[in-house]
Amino acid sequence: MVLVGGAGAAMAQLAPNDRLGDLLDHPALAGHAQLLLPRSEAEVYRNTRLGDFASLLPYHTQVDARDVVAGLNRLIDDAGAGRRVFIDIYSQAEKARDPTKAHTGLFFLRGRPGAAFAVIAPGGGFSYVATVHEGLPYALAINRHGFNAFVLRYRVGQGGTAATEDLAAALSAIFRHASALQVRTEGYSLWGSSAGARMAAAIGSHGTARFGAEPLPRPAAVVMAYTGHSDISGVLEEEPPTFVVVGEHDPISPPALMERRLAALERAGVKVAYRKAPGLGHGFGLGTGTAAQGWIDDAVRFWEAASRDLGMSRRHTNK
Repeated sequence: MVLVGGAGAAMAQLAPNDRLGDLLDHPALAGHAQLLLPRSEAEVYRNTRLGDFASLLPYHTQVDARDVVAGLNRLIDDAGAGRRVFIDIYSQAEKARDPTKAHTGLFFLRGRPGAAFAVIAPGGGFSYVATVHEGLPYALAINRHGFNAFVLRYRVGQGGTAATEDLAAALSAIFRHASALQVRTEGYSLWGSSAGARMAAAIGSHGTARFGAEPLPRPAAVVMAYTGHSDISGVLEEEPPTFVVVGEHDPISPPALMERRLAALERAGVKVAYRKAPGLGHGFGLGTGTAAQGWIDDAVRFWEAASRDLGMSRRHTNK
């Protein structure tokens, strides 16, 4: 670990050669460090190097140690500066009624105060959550455009419905506390990879009330990475603008599946964008050093344009 001085006490930043034990014991992350692991309740190999995190993510590829520690260190820096980095999405009473809900929450990476927000649902086949690969690194890239970003830790081992209920609950929590969090709710976006993309698309298609939360506005845009999700709402025209990135040689979620979904949306007049990364398979995350690198920036620009269109449409409707 490397000590970095600041306004308060020096905080220990993590490096690829540090171990999972260093992450779990870090004082800046006390109380929620375990939720950064793929399976918080599973046996932890404390001597595993952070640089070897890919060994804990069987459905993922292109796991870059620099991206892993950059996201973790951002949380450490923010916590060390006294900023809130973790938000509960369920009350203590709800957790008491269903103890599995204790393994949920939102990691918060601040952008510009008052800017819109993105919620990111990492993948993992609903058996684990790839927060350090498809969550925090995405949030950092989104922050660079000034937007706020939340990374969802959802329940695993219970399938897609429970996980999507967690996403709906997370949105409700953000809307309730938007003022304190200094985020703008109008024009928010939902991001997901693999299993997480199914969750984001389900909320975009059917709304939060379908999954047990209060009715909330639909997202301005849904960003989906490498998934075979094909479900759409009964009214195609109500689907949110959708950005999709896939790997050309994805054996888990072949591109043709998403191409058919996008074609149906386009025929209904829904704004879509599609990027197919040559030479890549499943679970590439940011795609650092690959043909997919930079897709996050393309997706943010798509979201910005969709949000502007939404704003103009609402102003026109209110005239």
